[in-house]
Amino acid sequence: MTGTLKVLSILLSYPTEQIVAAAPDLKQMIERDGLVPAKHRRGLYGLIDEFAKRDLFDLQERYVLLFDRTRSLSLHIFEHIHGESRDRGQAMVDLMQLYEQNGLHIEAKELPDYLPLFLEFLSTLPTAEALALLAEPLHILTALRERHRKRKSAYTPVFGALVALTTAKPNAQDVADLLAEPEDDPNDLKALDRIWDEEAVTFGPGGPGGPGAPDESCPSVRDMLARMDRPRNSSAS
Repeated sequence: MTGTLKVLSILLSYPTEQIVAAAPDLKQMIERDGLVPAKHRRGLYGLIDEFAKRDLFDLQERYVLLFDRTRSLSLHIFEHIHGESRDRGQAMVDLMQLYEQNGLHIEAKELPDYLPLFLEFLSTLPTAEALALLAEPLHILTALRERHRKRKSAYTPVFGALVALTTAKPNAQDVADLLAEPEDDPNDLKALDRIWDEEAVTFGPGGPGGPGAPDESCPSVRDMLARMDRPRNSSAS
């Protein structure tokens, strides 16, 4: 298991008071694992320091503009390759089955291709297996890194670290195809309405969490970190 992937999952999650409070723990876990190259660690620590020092409302507003209102920066992996096609639903079913085969059951109201959730899942696996799976969407992560770099986004180091964690090389043409997609405007409210409409998509019985799945927010960051020491059949949320 790798705490580094857990930390990167947390950094890509909606900023909360719990994340701010856990900032020292996040740094310690990255240092303990020693998986992220030093040059990428510096950038991650800069983002963590922002969480600790900046006004929480400003952090949350920035997050929403970047990830919730900018489709080209979406944290839903399959959005970048399947868009609105039916293939996206099947891909999510397959990913959900992968989670379940490893004894992990999603309880939160979130689609399985949500990158922070995927990273949290990977953090429960042996390091070699986790990094091999991380390489699967490498072209998407690389494109997201470049898009954030172009915007001079504070989240660029997170995607840089994800790309650096795997020794695989992304297919250059796949990355180019993704980067050729037009950039969207987070202030385009009509486009935002379409995104909200698409979030009603379900895949399998009862949607993302199955029948009776609770509609609740993620647990505290300290609880997420604590789950690193649980057996692999623990629940992911």
